[in-house]
Amino acid sequence: MNPDLRTLYSWVKFSRERLFAWAESLPGGVYTLERPDFAYGSLRNVQAHIADCYLIWLGTRGLKLPQYARGEFQTRVPDVAAMRSVYADVDAVLERAFEQFTTPDEPFDLELEHEVLRVTQRWLVMHPLTHEFHHKGQMLTMGRILGHPYPPGPDTDLGLPGEVSPGPSPS
Repeated sequence: MNPDLRTLYSWVKFSRERLFAWAESLPGGVYTLERPDFAYGSLRNVQAHIADCYLIWLGTRGLKLPQYARGEFQTRVPDVAAMRSVYADVDAVLERAFEQFTTPDEPFDLELEHEVLRVTQRWLVMHPLTHEFHHKGQMLTMGRILGHPYPPGPDTDLGLPGEVSPGPSPS
C-alpha cells in the first residue's frame, strides 16, 4: 500500500496518544460516566465506537477477518489501560491492511447486509481514520461539559512530521 497512508496513520496514533494521556488524567469514573445526552453515552463508549469502526470496516469487511461484535468494547473495557489494548488490536489490523492492500485505488464492490458500496482499499483505510477525528471532537466537548477540558498545550490534531516517526518500512 502507499507508504503515505502508513505515515499518516503514525500521525493519527501520535495524536491518539495525547487523547489517551488526557483520559488517564481524569478523576476516577469520569471516563466511564454514562450520560444519556452524550453521543454513545460516555467517553469510553465513544472510543469503543471508533475502535469498532476500524475493526469492522478494515478487519471484517476489508480483510475478511472474523466478525467483530459491534459494541463489545463498551461492556468489557473498564478503563483507559484496557482501551489501549483494544487499540493495539486496531493497530495490528491497520498494519495487516498496509501489508495486504496492494491495489489501493482500484474500485471494488463491498457487499453489506442491505446494500453494495463501490469503494477502494484506500477508502477503507481513510473512512475509519476520518471517523476517529470526528468523534475525538465529541470527546473533547464531553470533557469540557464534565468540567475536565483538555489542557492547553499540544492539541489533538495530527502530530507534526518532526514529532512522529513514520513507523516500520514496508517489507
